[in-house]
Amino acid sequence: MSTPTLVEQLARFAANVDMARLPENVVQECKREVLDSLGVALAGIDHPRSRIAIEMARRIGGGSGPATVIGTGERTTPYGAAFANAEMLNALDADSVLLPGHVSPYVLPGAFATAEALRRSGKDVIAAIAVSHEISYRFGAAMPGYRDTKDGKLANPASVVGYSNTVFGATASAGKLKRLSAGQLANALGLAAASAPVNAQRAWFTHAPTATIKYQLAGGLTNIALAAADMGELGHRGDLRILDDEVNGWASFIGTDRWLPDAITDGLGQDWRFPAFQMFKPYPHCRVMHAPLDLLIDIVTANDLKPDEIEGITSYGEGWAYVLPCFTSREILQVHDAQFCFAHGLAVAAHRIPPGPRWQDPAVVFDPSVMALMNRVSLETHPSYFQSVSADISSRPSRVEVRARGQVFAGEKMFPKGTPTSDPSTYMTTDELVGKFRGFVDGLLPATAIDRAVDTVLNLEKVEDFGTVIRQFVRPQQP
Repeated sequence: MSTPTLVEQLARFAANVDMARLPENVVQECKREVLDSLGVALAGIDHPRSRIAIEMARRIGGGSGPATVIGTGERTTPYGAAFANAEMLNALDADSVLLPGHVSPYVLPGAFATAEALRRSGKDVIAAIAVSHEISYRFGAAMPGYRDTKDGKLANPASVVGYSNTVFGATASAGKLKRLSAGQLANALGLAAASAPVNAQRAWFTHAPTATIKYQLAGGLTNIALAAADMGELGHRGDLRILDDEVNGWASFIGTDRWLPDAITDGLGQDWRFPAFQMFKPYPHCRVMHAPLDLLIDIVTANDLKPDEIEGITSYGEGWAYVLPCFTSREILQVHDAQFCFAHGLAVAAHRIPPGPRWQDPAVVFDPSVMALMNRVSLETHPSYFQSVSADISSRPSRVEVRARGQVFAGEKMFPKGTPTSDPSTYMTTDELVGKFRGFVDGLLPATAIDRAVDTVLNLEKVEDFGTVIRQFVRPQQP
């Protein structure tokens, strides 16, 4: 018998996962991911990107179907719902982070839409999410990232990076929910590989103002994955050797200069790795700045500093990012630009505005006081950044200095809130995650509906029809 290809190994893994055999920490992390993702998607409903996505859903899937667009209650096809929900999930940039970067907007919406359309159970959804996240993490570990270092310096600054490899987790989860055989799943994964979008994130890093599709069009990738799963079901043949051929296969044409297939297959099915690296974001802002945001908020709160008292803020942080146009440009043309302007994010935090959709409300984004303080912010590479990240890829050494009242108020930390580490204080507990959820959806759902949604998702394994979960996230009609 011939050795199974990498695609076939992934397909067998996905087909064989059953929630009843999952470790408890994997089950809990999947439920936490569902709660957080549905919350930030609903919270982003009024963002310009979400409004465009909802209209795109109508064009893609029409005005009726078995899947729901979050927040609106509109029904459409799984393709239309997945497109809209993906864009909404990523609209505020408050979604969770996992290697290779943002994973949830690419892998969850297709699974949600498929599960609703086919009336799959909460247990089925948990198993599918475990598959999508484990596969995505392993591909992220097998390929280069923008935080890679070598000999205490940034490695491969011109390397091709991006989230195209999430197409495998997205396809596997949708195909699993469709109950494809391992053979059908293998064909679907081969088709997904041949259809994957290019990794264009390096261009996004270097151009300002940034494209509003960000690092990867989330809605577009969900539709590629759904199409691959459907074609696998219908009998299309995928290239089963596409991940094994390093000369002519996926690793070559996707543009990666590091390809470690053993990182994908080693212990697959026995060793669940993604929960130890799953990070949640307290703020609707690029994760790079979360440790400085933690520090600044602590400083201004503890010392009751008012924005007009602050003479200047210096943030010492991630050296690879503090020089890129996408993060350093201070030309705020749209609310989207506020997500990635590091100086602007610090200015908003200094105004002590609770994290949530208000951070990207035009009234806040373009507030003269915020804009003025933004121009009093400076960014510097933390002296030990490259050494620290070389030792621990999850570390983000940061220091913030605030000059006010003739003094310098300062703070320093290694890990932002929401990161699993040996320090329990950096981990975002489920209670804290529920607190984030409540803060983000406040005013979008009635209090009783918020309570019900939290209870339902945290007990997802008891849900018989996942569609009843999605349909709880509908904002009451505005008068």
